[in-house]
Amino acid sequence: MNTVLRAADSAEFLGFVPLLAGFTPRRSIVMLPFQGSRAYGAMRIDLPRDDVPLEHYADTAIGLVSRVAAIDAVAVVAYVDEAAQSTPDGWVLPHAVALDELLGCAEDAGLRIVDALCVTPGGWASYLEEEPLLHPVEPVRAERVPGIGDVSGDQNSGAVLPVADLAQKERVGRALRDLSELLGRPASSLSDDENPEALAALAILDDVPAFYEQLLDSRGDLPPFAVAALLWCLERPVYRDVALLQWASDHASGRRSLGAQLDFAQHGRSIPDELGDIFLGRGPTPDPDRLSFALDVVRTAASRAPRAARPAPLTAAAWLSWALGRSTHAAHYLDLVREIDPDYGLAALVGSMINAAVLPEWTFRRTAGRTT
Repeated sequence: MNTVLRAADSAEFLGFVPLLAGFTPRRSIVMLPFQGSRAYGAMRIDLPRDDVPLEHYADTAIGLVSRVAAIDAVAVVAYVDEAAQSTPDGWVLPHAVALDELLGCAEDAGLRIVDALCVTPGGWASYLEEEPLLHPVEPVRAERVPGIGDVSGDQNSGAVLPVADLAQKERVGRALRDLSELLGRPASSLSDDENPEALAALAILDDVPAFYEQLLDSRGDLPPFAVAALLWCLERPVYRDVALLQWASDHASGRRSLGAQLDFAQHGRSIPDELGDIFLGRGPTPDPDRLSFALDVVRTAASRAPRAARPAPLTAAAWLSWALGRSTHAAHYLDLVREIDPDYGLAALVGSMINAAVLPEWTFRRTAGRTT
C-alpha cells in the first residue's frame, strides 16, 4: 500500500523526511528522488569528509540517486551538528560549498531541484535562498503514516545486537561443541545414548534448506541447538551462501543453490548466473519482510554465539542489511567482525562493496522504499 503525503511548504516537507527514511538522520545528507511532484523514498549518505574531493563526492551521490528509475528531480536535506554562522550579510549555512557542488552536479545530470534544506541545532533554513532565515524544526508526526513506528533515533538505531545473558551464551556454546563433536564422527558410531537435542539438531541438518525456512518462522525464538546448528552452517561457505541466497529468494532457490554449491565443490561446475547475481544485488526484488526475519535470526545467533563463532552470523547480518538498503547497519556489523577477525573473507568482500558505494540494484526500484 502506498501512503500519499502532501507538503504545502518546505517546513511540512521537512517533517516527512524522517518518515520516508525511517529514522531522523544525523551528520548526513538525505536525497529524495522525485518523479514530478512525488518523492520515492530517501537515500542517506554521510556528510563529505575532508579527504574526499567534493567533485568526487557529488558525482558519486548524484550517480546513486540517478539510478532510481524514471526520476526527473531531487530534493536534498543536510542534517548537521554545526550551528549556522551569523554575519553582517545574514546566516551562513554549514556545508554550503558541498551542497552547491551537489546541486550543480544534479542539474548537470538533468535533475530539477525540488528543495535544498539544512537542519542545524538552532533550526532549519534553505540553501536556495540568497539570505537564508532560520526556522524552528517542527516535531515529526509519525502517526500520519500507518505502520511507521518511532523515528526519533538516528541512522544507527536498531543496529545494536539483542541482549543475551551469560547463561544463554553458555548453553549455545555447549550445544555448538556437542553438535560439532557429533558431526565429526562417523554415523555408525552414534548411539541412542547421545544427547537427544544434539541428535535432533543433527537430523535437522539432513535438509538444510528446510531448516533455513523453519528459522524464518521462529522470529528469533531459537533454542540453543537451533542456534548451534545455524552457527555451524554459517561457518561453512557452502551452507552460508545457500542461506543468504535462499533468504533473498525462496525455498526452491535455496535447494537449487545447495545443489549448485555442492556441484561446484565436488566437480568444479560453475554456479548458475541467476544465483550468483542475487549475491551481487541483481535480479528480482527480494521480499523485505523475509530479509528482515532472516536478519533477526542471524542477529540473535550472533548475540548468543561464542566470540570465535560470531564473525559468520555478523557477516550474514551485514549482507542482509546491505540487501535491505541499510549500508550504515551493514558497516556496523562489519566493524564488529574486524574486531574479532580482521581477515574474515566474506566480510572483506561485503565491505568493499559498501566502501565503493555499491548498492543492490533492487534498492533503486521505486517500490524498494529507502536506502541508508
